Amino acid sequence: MTSPTIIAEPRGPSGPYSYKDLRSYLHALEALGDLRRVHRTVSADLEAAAFTRLSYERQSPAPLFENVRGVAPGFRLLGAPAGLSAAPGKPLARVALSVGLPAETTAAELVEHLARARDAVPVPPRTVGRADAACKQNVLLGDDATLDRFPVPRVHEFDGGRYPNTWGIIVARTPDGRWTNWSIARIMMVDGKHMTGLVIPAQHIGMIWQEWVERGEPMPYALVQGGDPAVPFVGGIPLPPGTDEAGYIGALYGEPVEVVPCETVDLEVPASAEIVIEGHLSIGRDAEEGPFGEFAGYASTRTSMQPVYSVEAITHRDDPIWPIVAEGRPVDEFHTVTGVGQAAEVLAELRAAGLPVTTAWSPLRAAAHWMVVTVPQDWRERLPGVDSAEFTHRIGEVLSESHSGRATAATFVLDDDIDPADDTDLLWALATRIHPLEKAEAWPGFVHPLLNCYTPQERAAQYGPIVFHDGLQPVPDGSRLPHCSFAQAYPEHVRRLVLDHWDD
Repeated sequence: MTSPTIIAEPRGPSGPYSYKDLRSYLHALEALGDLRRVHRTVSADLEAAAFTRLSYERQSPAPLFENVRGVAPGFRLLGAPAGLSAAPGKPLARVALSVGLPAETTAAELVEHLARARDAVPVPPRTVGRADAACKQNVLLGDDATLDRFPVPRVHEFDGGRYPNTWGIIVARTPDGRWTNWSIARIMMVDGKHMTGLVIPAQHIGMIWQEWVERGEPMPYALVQGGDPAVPFVGGIPLPPGTDEAGYIGALYGEPVEVVPCETVDLEVPASAEIVIEGHLSIGRDAEEGPFGEFAGYASTRTSMQPVYSVEAITHRDDPIWPIVAEGRPVDEFHTVTGVGQAAEVLAELRAAGLPVTTAWSPLRAAAHWMVVTVPQDWRERLPGVDSAEFTHRIGEVLSESHSGRATAATFVLDDDIDPADDTDLLWALATRIHPLEKAEAWPGFVHPLLNCYTPQERAAQYGPIVFHDGLQPVPDGSRLPHCSFAQAYPEHVRRLVLDHWDD
């Protein structure tokens, strides 16, 4: 494997992969045969989510539910907005199209693209007037601003309630205005005028909320559903604290995101959003949230006390589309978005530390619990006097101090003759190159409380080990042992002979 080459530059204003809103993105999916319009009437209470969950498990087209029971005609639900694609040979099509790349983009190209944008000069958003913002087609204030008008989905049978937010971004800003954050966190409906959701101190929304708590003031927020497909994607990846996601998206695309002021709070939101909910987040943990089935793939029984979101205004497009992520066993959007984003951060951080790395990848079916780092064949020449144990240790030094590095329980360091996004390739390498007991180093510290591999005590304390496995092959002379495969165990003329007569 050689270092990946990007197959498309970040889009410009007239770029071929420029999707300014959710609807143009859905047209692109439909052209690929990756969108399924569901015309029969469905319920937002479990049925739409169950249909979405089965679409993940069968890797079928994204379902667009065009008739939802109990709401005004035209209100729609979209399932699996960034799941694996049903388009043949293009499994990452939905993810790639979301960030301005062609449908056939590979895993390594995708991660490289995101890592490159991380270090690019941010492109600030451009403010447009209300008349030019589709999300202002309908403005609901006062008693009219109620969630009861909308098809808020119940996602799993065992969830604590209906969940308005599984694929929307929360817009929040520090009291001094220095940092505006767009991020995803789950939010549960309490009633038509109130919601509650996870506000974890180590996450960005928790950091900003704490600043408002210290001032004794509720935090203004806006909850955005739909819009440019990169908006929820970038909201789901772990950029460094202080990064404005709007500027990152602008750098990713090579053009500014269009935003518009909110109606009741001093925030700006993507102008092409489908639905925007505005209000304030309480300074106390006043409501019980959960349980909710999460990315590890297991039903949860845990609840916690969380702040309350007031619903003070709602704006929406005509015939709005509300996205659903039916989170659970892989592969769904947590794995394709947060996992991919974590891999891009890992790649950027290791390269910034001067370590030779080909790519990083969070294996989708490992439910964001694993990271794989591959390194080039010449790493010994580039790190003279360093053996594989020391190289793996240096990777551990960087990632054990990193938010993205500590977000996965195990990191495997492999030679880049392995494609970490190919599950067959990866499983073979893990079975044959990872020692069952040795060549591993543990780094204790913070661990993500939703990683299911830890003990209940470790998850409650958010403290435990992350482990780095040295799977590098001991080849002192710099050569590579060939694989016993069709590609490497036979000369080219024999392979050509077999391929030319394969169908005889």
